[in-house]
Amino acid sequence: MTPKETAAPGARPARPLLAVEGLTVCRQVDAAPVFPPVDLQLTAGKVLSITGPSGAGKTTLLRAVLDVLPPGLRRSAGEVRWQGERVRRGGAARRWRRDRCGWLGQDPGAALNPLWRMDRLVAEDLSGDRDARREKARATLRSLGLPPDLTSGRAAELSGGQAQRVALARVLCSDPELLVLDEPTSALDRDTADLVIDALRSWSDGAGRGVLLVTHDARLAAELGGTTLRMEPPYGGRPAMLPGTGPGSPATARAPRTATSALRDHGNTPQENSAQAGRPPVPVLSLRGLSLVRPNGVPLLSPCDLDLDPGCAVAVMGPSGSGKTTLLHAVAGRRPAASGRLLLHGELLAAEAAQRDREQLRAVQLVGQSPVGELNPAHRVGTAVARPLTVLHGLDRSSALSRARALVEAVGLDPAHFDRRPSRLSGGQRQRIVLARALAAAPDVLLLDEPTSALDPATAHAVLDLIDRLRNEGLAVLTITHDTRVADRADRVLHLSGRRLRPTPPPALKTTPHNGMENPRCPMTRQPLPKTAWPSS
Repeated sequence: MTPKETAAPGARPARPLLAVEGLTVCRQVDAAPVFPPVDLQLTAGKVLSITGPSGAGKTTLLRAVLDVLPPGLRRSAGEVRWQGERVRRGGAARRWRRDRCGWLGQDPGAALNPLWRMDRLVAEDLSGDRDARREKARATLRSLGLPPDLTSGRAAELSGGQAQRVALARVLCSDPELLVLDEPTSALDRDTADLVIDALRSWSDGAGRGVLLVTHDARLAAELGGTTLRMEPPYGGRPAMLPGTGPGSPATARAPRTATSALRDHGNTPQENSAQAGRPPVPVLSLRGLSLVRPNGVPLLSPCDLDLDPGCAVAVMGPSGSGKTTLLHAVAGRRPAASGRLLLHGELLAAEAAQRDREQLRAVQLVGQSPVGELNPAHRVGTAVARPLTVLHGLDRSSALSRARALVEAVGLDPAHFDRRPSRLSGGQRQRIVLARALAAAPDVLLLDEPTSALDPATAHAVLDLIDRLRNEGLAVLTITHDTRVADRADRVLHLSGRRLRPTPPPALKTTPHNGMENPRCPMTRQPLPKTAWPSS
């Protein structure tokens, strides 16, 4: 890793708050290094940002510094020093974390007790009388843009962005000297991320404090200033080509049938039957009078209608907590809507997933916002991706594992990940495994909740290219996103706020579309998708 910022010539270097020397992490099973020896220094009042592609080892580095590596990994060399004193592993490291550090992981919602009130969660580590603790907790929540009425709610009622800010408020209230953050703005819209940036900037100005940060958000690193280091995956990362984009594949050719589309051997689709009969195609998915409420009964979305045509993508944007994820969960059958109907190919779709038959379950697949909560920690990657192939398509185990392996490679992951459990994967790798599992079902509708939140720009681009190719085969996509790069690829962008789902007017008429593919279902002129190589994973 090479710093982008160095001390001025002749200046006397400040004493490091945190110093890491020759830190190396290896896999226990074969002693293979996860990343080469790392040296870094963080001075008081500064921010040290670590960037790099998904799978480079950024989260593992943070966990190695804190001595909280997951099973299967061990710190094989190197030292961590706090204010010049060595932090020994084991009990000494636990005391250091408790007394000096505040840790915000990549999946903060998983660390929140779902039954506790917000003010109790945030004030848990505070001292003083009860009223003073609660007032400090509420003030910190307000500074992060969370409404006062949220403090009496439960963690289970939070959106992904709200959970992220509640977890951050909890860490800030504990007033640590070292703040260790892993993707603290991944689930936030830009305005809300600005509040987090302001809070972190204000906090880091305090005497004797420092921030160690992992992020894919270049704007976050730039706004906070300090030093930026970049990690690259030196081991086991090999470029993988998208299906149909290998050497010699003409860029203008229609994408071939992929490992996913090869599963679509169920006869004609409803769209093909309509076309043969001379009727206009039926939308893949229709929402009729759909309304949403929070678990406590507060309205989220007034009755709305929405049609999703074959091959088209609709992106829904809006502030954190507006109900975007709840909308996807209603369509997926995880949290039924308060009222309204769902139609799949013009036929009634059961409101609850437990009431849907196997064909309906296959047709609608969700890639959730929190990959760590979507994957069974006991199941290896191959088992997780193969399960839809056996349950929904009746493949035998050998055939399912073979196709699962192809899907894992199709989302840009090295085959070496196939036998690993989720705890051995980075957040971006887990996100792509959840996508591969959804694609294994060969869905007609793909529901994506922040599909690029844990991905570096190059990997995100490759994932979105793959989804665009599947759209060319008729896949319909409904996406929740704060990422304008994702929204730019959609045929329609809707904004959810004030309980209304409204179209976002385009700044100008699109003549060159997002993905450059011919799609007669969507009234846009498309150009061929260029060849795209996956970045190393």
